[in-house]
Amino acid sequence: MKCRFCGKKAYIKLHHPKMYLCREHFMEYFERKVKRTIEKYRLLGKGERILVAVSGGKDSAVVSYVLKKLGYDIECLHINLGIGEYSAKSEEYTKKQSEMINSKLHIVRIKELLGAGIGELKTSRPTCSYCGITKRYIFNKFAHDNSFDVIVTGHNLDDEASFIFSNIMNWNTQYLAKQGPLLPGEGKFVKKVKPLYEVTEREVVAYALAVGIDYMLEECPYSRGATTLSYKEILNQMEEKRPGTKMNFVKGYLRKRYLFEQEVEKRELKECEVCGMPSSGEICSFCRVWRLKKPVELEVKEVKR
Repeated sequence: MKCRFCGKKAYIKLHHPKMYLCREHFMEYFERKVKRTIEKYRLLGKGERILVAVSGGKDSAVVSYVLKKLGYDIECLHINLGIGEYSAKSEEYTKKQSEMINSKLHIVRIKELLGAGIGELKTSRPTCSYCGITKRYIFNKFAHDNSFDVIVTGHNLDDEASFIFSNIMNWNTQYLAKQGPLLPGEGKFVKKVKPLYEVTEREVVAYALAVGIDYMLEECPYSRGATTLSYKEILNQMEEKRPGTKMNFVKGYLRKRYLFEQEVEKRELKECEVCGMPSSGEICSFCRVWRLKKPVELEVKEVKR
């Protein structure tokens, strides 16, 4: 098949909207879609200090690459989770990716910071649960302590659709109330944005291959059997039968999100007695899980305050 615009051999067939594109026109399409998402939801402003959360995988690598290509000045942060060979490989990929786009890379190693890696901590919480708490806390505190204005993550349309689907199936209204492409900053919470919000996982993979991004293919060993993967598979089957299902589902959620916001009581946040970061209780989840007695130090000394 041939490209819709130039007649060259097609690189990809898009299902929604339905069309064939060559490599060059697909890259233009993808980058324009990300740019429009940023503008549509007002994700990034001029002069903001941008921190991209990178894992070594395709999504964070692609969002970093595209933001640099669009002219944004970014820095990257990788959290080495201390999961043996998997984390060692992930860190190496983030180094190669940041070198490719000439972006500054900060690395926080959990074992050095907290004395144990993910999977080694003795706790009643599931591994994925306290891993999520740990990553969210470190990304936010690093951004706050080093005066970044916004945190960028690589969540794509498939991620968002499966997350919404999962939480609707379990009626987790507290999560449904604050999902979306932009989570505004408040107090010590730094603004979080998702520029890949309207591009599919398949498009992200195709873009990474088109521009030559080398990325980590292995999944985290603790993610095997996760229910979110089952929800993704269900949505993929629905998308195959009716292209555009995921986009319509996510856009419909955004239109009705206010219904969940009304149901959730806004809790008054306190300052954690250990670290001083926002908390619903006397001690925040991060300090409680890791049994900390003093705050972790995440300020980079050469960053101008």
